[in-house]
Order: sequence, then C-alpha cells, then structure tokens
Amino acid sequence: MKALSGSRFKALWLVLVAVMIATRFKHFGDLLHLPDASMAVFFLGGLYLRRHWTFVTMVLLAVALDWISISYAGVSNFCVTLAYSFLPLAYAVLWYAGRWYAPRMDQRATSFVVAFAVAFVAASLSFAISNGSFYWLGGRYANPHMTEYLSRLWQWGPLFVRTTMSYVAVALALHAVALRLASSSFTHRKEA
Repeated sequence: MKALSGSRFKALWLVLVAVMIATRFKHFGDLLHLPDASMAVFFLGGLYLRRHWTFVTMVLLAVALDWISISYAGVSNFCVTLAYSFLPLAYAVLWYAGRWYAPRMDQRATSFVVAFAVAFVAASLSFAISNGSFYWLGGRYANPHMTEYLSRLWQWGPLFVRTTMSYVAVALALHAVALRLASSSFTHRKEA
C-alpha cells in the first residue's frame, strides 16, 4: 500500500485523533461512552500514517488525555504507577506491527484478512505488555505470582483484544468499501 498523500494523511490523522479523544475517557457520560479505541488507533496509525513523529504525537496525546481525565474529569489514578511507563512500548507494538505490514497490504481480500490477523497478534502482545507491567510492577498486588497473573490476563485480555479488533474490523471494512467505490467510479469514467 502506498503512503498517503499530504491531505489524506492529515484527514486520517485528524480522524484518529478525534476517535482517541472521543473514546479515551467518559467526558460524554455513561450513556454515550464508547470503549477505548486507543489500541486500535495505534495499529491503524502505524498501518496508514506510518511516520515516527506521528507515533510520538499520539503517545503524547494519550498521556495528555489521561492527565486531563484524572485531573479534571474525576477518573481514578489507580492505573498510574511505574507500569504506566510501559504504555509507550505497548503502543509501539501496535504501531510498528501496522507499519511493518503496510507495504505488504494491497487491494486483495486476503490482504485485509492478514492485516486483521497482524492486528490480533499485535493487540494480544500489546495487552500482555501493559497488563503484565501493571501486575508485576504496579505495586497493587501484595504477593504477585504467575498463576494469578495468568488468571487476570485471561480475565481481561479477551475484552481488550476484542474491543481493539472490533474497531480494526470496522476500519478495514471502510477501507475495503472505499476501494470498491473508487474502483467502480474509475471503471464508470473509463467507460464514458
């Protein structure tokens, strides 16, 4: 897949920023709260935007949103421990998995299936990093041990990965539809 042009890059970057802002914390209230899309945003950012500076900007945005949530929106700071410093690594797994796959992606349906599979592996590994660092380094568990960690990983992992994969599936479906529409439009113009 070719890199996005300047205007498309900016438009998609703004969409991903808006999605992260809209889903990162409950500023619209419980009724309209969507699950956090941050993990999906990082994978999709790597897949479509690719630029290193954009990754850094998105990490800074995530940190700023967390700070605002805790300082002004009444969100608990329970998760902000030494382990929080591992979030950039967890996000990097997602971003750079997407970035790695981007040149391999084309318009074939199998390419989208592989993108989904890459996202699944990256989301699983990313969650293991963030959850593992919180469990082992967060200081919230008196006597951490592997059995309890694996139990918690299994308890929470599927929810986080499923949420990420739902957003990725929607984004890839929209991409496929856009390609289909562009191809159809090109065919009609060519015939005219």
